[in-house]
Parts: sequence; structure tokens; C-alpha cells
Amino acid sequence: MDTAKSIPAVRVKRSRRKQFHNSRVLLLMCCPAVIFFCIFAYLPMPGLYLAFVKYNYTDGIFGSPFVGWDNFKFLIMTGDLWRLTFNTVAYNLAFILLGNIAQITVAILLNEIRKKWFKKVSQTLMFLPYFISAVLVGLLAYNILSYDYGLLNGVLGALGMDPVKAYSEPHLWPFIIIITYLWQTTGYGSIIYFAAIMGLDTEIVEAAEIDGANAFQRIVHIVIPWLKPTFIILLLFSLGGILKGNFGLFFNLVGANNTALYASTDIIETYVFRSLMTNFNFSMGSAVSLYQSIFGFVVVLTANWIVKKVSPENSLF
Repeated sequence: MDTAKSIPAVRVKRSRRKQFHNSRVLLLMCCPAVIFFCIFAYLPMPGLYLAFVKYNYTDGIFGSPFVGWDNFKFLIMTGDLWRLTFNTVAYNLAFILLGNIAQITVAILLNEIRKKWFKKVSQTLMFLPYFISAVLVGLLAYNILSYDYGLLNGVLGALGMDPVKAYSEPHLWPFIIIITYLWQTTGYGSIIYFAAIMGLDTEIVEAAEIDGANAFQRIVHIVIPWLKPTFIILLLFSLGGILKGNFGLFFNLVGANNTALYASTDIIETYVFRSLMTNFNFSMGSAVSLYQSIFGFVVVLTANWIVKKVSPENSLF
């Protein structure tokens, strides 16, 4: 009996060894990614303890006085946590929704272009903004919006209109930041949707044309449904970072210390930057980062659960 029971176990071990041997190249290719996440994601995890202490340089992380939830309480009582959360989530929702709509639109329009040379030129021109550094984007914005020397106020002055104090008007910046983001990322982001459209069976499109469907009807009833799985996957990936702001964009456009614009432009990343570089409050910065990570984790699980209920074949897990 014991011998009979041991035979299936031996076969399982041999099959696993064979599977491992056959997949050795793929496993080897995974090693750099595994090593990267181990070093930069898992090894720093003990540093989360910093969020629960009053850090000082003399005692170090694990020798500093333990204060429990005091760092989090301070953030909540001052109102900073709610302002940072609202700004970060609101901007990212605008980036995700408007960005995907713009990218899908651009991909569909590129697909409808029949002249190959014009399509290539259009793609190149739309990709260029993505490769412009955030520093140069901030410089361009300053040269346009500067109160004394900006292009905008120069044009307004020539027309006999009052100048605009852009860097003192918080209500203007949500529009400026969102437009700048869309300008910089739409062309590059459309690549994924354009590649998905290229995988669409041309016979379906040709059959629709024969049946008398015009371009708009083909887009609505064939192309957009075809892009639905791609959109859902990209949406879930984006929701995972919904509490991670685009620090490069915000810092170079607005700066981290413009108090006049905190109400509409201060996000978690700029707050952490100030905590570390200006106030030297490492504990507070770590507390905000921990809150950011837990919030993003919960959002991903919730979004995936909803997608699994609505469309199980498109869920991540």
C-alpha cells in the first residue's frame, strides 16, 4: 500500500522537475525582475517602522522613541491628509479618464488615416512631447505664464487687457496641469490602443463595409468593443497608482513651496518632498507614504472585485 501511494508522489516530483527544466530560460529571464523587486520593494519594508516613531539622527530608526499612531493623528487633525488625498485622487482620476479617452480617440483617428506617410508623420509629432523632460515642460510653462515676462500677459497687454497672475490663482492650475499632462502623454499612450486595433480581424471590418456601415458605425460597434479588454486592464493598472502623484510634473510646473497654490496643487509626493527636504520630518513623510501604499492596495482589490463581478474574463486575478 505504501509503495502504491508513493508512486504518484514520485511522478509529481519528476513532472515538476521536467517542467522546471523546460522553463529554465523563462525563469532565468524573470530573475532580474525578481531581484529588482526584492532589493527595492521588499528589503526596505522594515523602514515602515519609521512611520510609528519620532525619528532623530542620534538614535536611528529602531532606537527613536515609539509614538504609535501620533504621526497619523497629526496629519488627520491638521486636515493635511484629506487635502492631499483629495488632490491626488482627483488629479489621477482626471488623468486616467481623460487620458484614456484621448488615447483611444487618437488611436482610432490614426487607424482611419489612409495615407501612410501622413500617419507616420502624425505619430512622430504626437510622440515627441512624451520625450521632453519635466524640467523643460516647467520652463516652457513659466515662459508662457510668468506675470512679468510671460507670453500670455504679453499678448493680453497688447490687446489692452489686464495681466493674469497665474502663479497666485489656485483655480487656474487644475486646468493647466491636466492640459499639460494630456499634451505630454496622449501620443505615447495611444500606442497600446493602436496596437490593439491592429489585432482586429480586417474581415469583420470589411464585412461591415459591405453591409453598408459607415466609418462612425464601424468605430462604435466594432472598434470600441474590441478595445474594451485593453481599457479595463490599463484601468486596473492605473487604479493601483491612484494615490501616487506625478511628482516631476507638479514640482516643475508649480514647485513644492508655493503656498498660494497648496489648496489646488499640493499632492502627497510634494508634501513628502517638503517633509524630507525642508522640514526634515522623516517620520511624517513615512507615515504619508505608508497610508498611500495601503490605500492603493485596497483600491486595486476593490476595482478588481468589481470587474470580476461585471466581466470575469477581464479581471486580473
